Amino acid sequence: MSLRTALTRPARYGALASGALPVLTFPGVGLAWLAWAALVPGLLLMRAADGPREAAVRGWWFGAGFILTGMYWLIPSIGPALPVLAVLFGALQAPLGLAAWWLLHGEPTARRAAAALAVLPAVWVSAEFVRSWDALGGPWALLGATQWEHPAVLSLASIGGVWLVSWALVTVNTALLVLLCAHELRLRAAAGAAALAVVLAGPLVFAEQAAPATAGSASVGLVQSGPTPDEQARLEANIKITRSLAGRPVDLVVWGESSTTDDLDRKQATVDRLAALSRSTGAQLLVGEDARKADGRISKDAVLVDGSGLVARYRKIRLVPFGEYIPLRPLLGWIAGVSAAAGENRAPGSAVHLLPVADRDGRPLPVGTLICFESAFPDMSRTSAQQGAALIVYQSATSTFQSTWAPAQHASLGALRAAETGRPVVQAALTGESVAYDAQGRRLVRLTTDESGAVTVRLSLADPAARTWYVRLGDWVPLTALAAVLAAAATAALPLLRDHRRPGPPPSTTPTGAPPARV
Repeated sequence: MSLRTALTRPARYGALASGALPVLTFPGVGLAWLAWAALVPGLLLMRAADGPREAAVRGWWFGAGFILTGMYWLIPSIGPALPVLAVLFGALQAPLGLAAWWLLHGEPTARRAAAALAVLPAVWVSAEFVRSWDALGGPWALLGATQWEHPAVLSLASIGGVWLVSWALVTVNTALLVLLCAHELRLRAAAGAAALAVVLAGPLVFAEQAAPATAGSASVGLVQSGPTPDEQARLEANIKITRSLAGRPVDLVVWGESSTTDDLDRKQATVDRLAALSRSTGAQLLVGEDARKADGRISKDAVLVDGSGLVARYRKIRLVPFGEYIPLRPLLGWIAGVSAAAGENRAPGSAVHLLPVADRDGRPLPVGTLICFESAFPDMSRTSAQQGAALIVYQSATSTFQSTWAPAQHASLGALRAAETGRPVVQAALTGESVAYDAQGRRLVRLTTDESGAVTVRLSLADPAARTWYVRLGDWVPLTALAAVLAAAATAALPLLRDHRRPGPPPSTTPTGAPPARV
């Protein structure tokens, strides 16, 4: 097929457009209810393809549409590289198109429909899991994250992480597809029953689930400086807002990522100001440092300060591709010349670890501190919970994307991490959104991108020894999905292998040119 022919197939453009539909379910537009059916138009186009190759191509175009729309806010950072990424990552959904066609083209049978209910969610979750590898960009815009406002649905995340929520959503979409395509009444009824059962699974788990075990409480202050003209003004704004918390019973004050560009290992005058601020408020400070260190490299650190000075620090491990480093810089470094991509690579940290926070009475308050983009990674908050965190804190800065959907989507991830770990989660952002969630993912406070100042929240702390099923078992859902995809691929390939090995008809013994024998 020529390129011209390939580009003149309207169904492919339909697949591209249908890939944008699930993006409407994320914060920004926020049609979370639509996630239960948003994949159906794309799946209909895939199953209606005239063959497996065309179905895979339509899946690819669907995936490209999803990435283009879902990541549009990256244009200031990566510019013309976004369409390239859309084409590359869109290919991860080609197997979805192939599976939809293989199992559901034509008139679905009960056997193929049952297989589709298992295989299509597995293919989707496998694609999300592969895309979530930090070297490929990380787990942004996972379908399960659309349900952040619904703690009853998020209860599934305490069992299998965000992956189980994604699995449930794709299962319901697949069941609706079967219901629309099947002609047999019993099969349609079974598909409807399957969809209803999965929709009710989360609320049933939520109703039966015991409340997360707690161990006391703490008051946390979140400081949001708002837009400032320069780095020094940003530091001064954070100090001024924090002073307003003096006299309140606050145990920990959290600033946003990059709240100071001073190297606190060398700028003693700034450390002295922060220590005095801690003494005046009676609370330790968690400050965001974005500074060039003595070795000449820039790093992003969360620095804990008390009345005596520096206590401990955590260095950001998972850096933002293109925003904080450029992968394969010798090959892709040109992107920095045509966009706001990182001019130089930040220096990453080495390990997740807790910070030795103490409350205003000196009692230990083990805090798992992570920075900005790291809130997208379920494994990092899970590690903090395994280490005994009673509270998970994120420092964030999304100023570059202030007028896009990115700040709201970023803030919503705290709800997922809370539900997965059974820990309360807070996020302090320079310019919003700053938020706090309880241990079941229910939002307690919020400062939007239009606000600045401080907000305090009283949190029930998690028992450091408590473990959700997800914290205990880890990523069993995506690993199961990968196994299911491999099993399905092997099942599909076996008949082809048998046909290849089967001997052909014996050669004719009729002499060349002789007429065939008549019977």
